[in-house]
Amino acid sequence: MSLLNTQDASNPEAGKKKILLNAFDIFGPGMLSPGQWKNPADRGLEKFDISFWVDYAKLLEKGGFFALFLADTLGGYDVYGGSIDETVRRATQYPVLDPSIPVAAMAAVTKRLSFAITSSTSHEPPFLLARRFSTLDHLTNGRFGWNIVTGWKKSAFQAIGLDEAIDHDLRYKRSDEYLRVLYKLWEGSWSPAAEIRDAKNDIYADPALVRTIKHEGQFYKMTSKHMVPPSPQRTPFLFQAGTSGAGMNFASTHAEAAFVGGNTPAQTAPKVAKLRAALAEKGRDPRSLKVFISLCPILGRTDDEAREKVEDAKKYASVVGGLVHISGVTGIDLSKVPLDEELSAADAGQSQIRTHLDSFVNSAEGEKWTPRKVSEFAAIGGLAPLAIGSPKTVADVMERWIDRADIDGFNLVSVVTPQSFEDVVELLVPELRRRGLYAELSDESLTTRERVYGKGRRFLADDHVGSTYRYDVYKDDLPRQYKEESQEDEVK
Repeated sequence: MSLLNTQDASNPEAGKKKILLNAFDIFGPGMLSPGQWKNPADRGLEKFDISFWVDYAKLLEKGGFFALFLADTLGGYDVYGGSIDETVRRATQYPVLDPSIPVAAMAAVTKRLSFAITSSTSHEPPFLLARRFSTLDHLTNGRFGWNIVTGWKKSAFQAIGLDEAIDHDLRYKRSDEYLRVLYKLWEGSWSPAAEIRDAKNDIYADPALVRTIKHEGQFYKMTSKHMVPPSPQRTPFLFQAGTSGAGMNFASTHAEAAFVGGNTPAQTAPKVAKLRAALAEKGRDPRSLKVFISLCPILGRTDDEAREKVEDAKKYASVVGGLVHISGVTGIDLSKVPLDEELSAADAGQSQIRTHLDSFVNSAEGEKWTPRKVSEFAAIGGLAPLAIGSPKTVADVMERWIDRADIDGFNLVSVVTPQSFEDVVELLVPELRRRGLYAELSDESLTTRERVYGKGRRFLADDHVGSTYRYDVYKDDLPRQYKEESQEDEVK
């Protein structure tokens, strides 16, 4: 039985959907609240010490979090001022260390918490990612997931020797083939019977049951066996974000969980419905896709106490850091506009910034946006919707999202690290449990996929495209078949 649908006839509240909470962070001093590293209550500068991550994992485990979700990038924001200088100076998602490294240490001190990291399909060969992620799935006992991104920062592509970012839709087409190479390695290389472990006869594995994958597609060519024996999930749990046409097509094919943007349930609900419909069109169970939104909760024991925390955080917020972030995600250089000058259509490209911001905020008719105001908006929680108040107030906000947007969970954004999540654990989680929205703690250790779909469901669902690459159904002619299909699509 899935944790998301557990019911107790003696308690009507227990019949509600059980939501999943991810702690959203990055392996660096600052994530989405630039400047808070200066806050005496913030421990972002301690992230370079492994003990920080051990304590962090224990906190999230205590609160019953589904996963610690670590973002990643290979390049910094370089739009503001035409360079990366202010990104470095303000620690706006910079520096960023490799998020895969602390996972093993955190897994060693937890048994329920999952770990998900972002990695791009555009920046390394699939073989290398397959080996690293199989390793992490082993070391976490199956508590591992991957946030699939295609990459978009020009600086990240320059870091691997390309002058420009690959075209948006082409990135998704390449990623589709990338995933199919991974499925061949994860699902189709090792037979379930390959590991014999016969010490008496000096046989660890039967090489005849470890298939050599020979892939030659439109974008990738590889000949190799998978170097890692089957991990607890074989394929890590698959997250993906992207609601463009190409992104939605990719998500409905490959994702088991998706991140959807929007500042209100009304904005988000149509996107969720469209995603679920896309799954149904491909023969997948539309309810199997777990949909998350970002939310920045700022909690106090009372609404007034929460508002005081907001005012305190504003003292440390970086004006330029916020502009660096907004400039980076919109591609518009806000350094060219004086801080207190209203952005208008007359400014080169500035009409785009309003369109972008209006998709995140409910601005009143005629509201004036200046770079300073834009920065204040971005410096507390980035572009995530805010929920400020007591546990009851914040839980009310979350319940409206669940009911009106048909979502399954939240990517929670912190302001002060890890204090924001301490507040979630101590204040919010008990309120969510009281309402029947949040699962009680269990001593049972489950894989990430089992936490979502129920005990015993460790592997990809039968209606998932990755299941067609399993060892017992995989055919050696699939690489050629895929290459021919790709060429036909190119002609079309």
